[in-house]
Amino acid sequence: MSVLAATLVAALKTLTLVFGGLITYFAYSAYRRTRIPALRALTFGFGAVTLGAFLAGAAHQAFGLDTDIVLVIESVLTAIGFGIILYSLYTT
Repeated sequence: MSVLAATLVAALKTLTLVFGGLITYFAYSAYRRTRIPALRALTFGFGAVTLGAFLAGAAHQAFGLDTDIVLVIESVLTAIGFGIILYSLYTT
């Protein structure tokens, strides 16, 4: 991967972490105000997706894990997060 591509990926991962963190925070704030279980599930879902992006970046940068392994880590947590988000849309 070129230096430009690596820098762009790092910048976009950082942006994903910031936006995902804000969405998770606002979902949690809404849950605290309303105590609606669906919003709690939504918080966990967005938290899992955000955590996946963070762990993938950390695993690659800090531990030098192979890109394939990093992609699997991120994909697993993204799939789990989206499953939880889907559940939150159908729960009462």
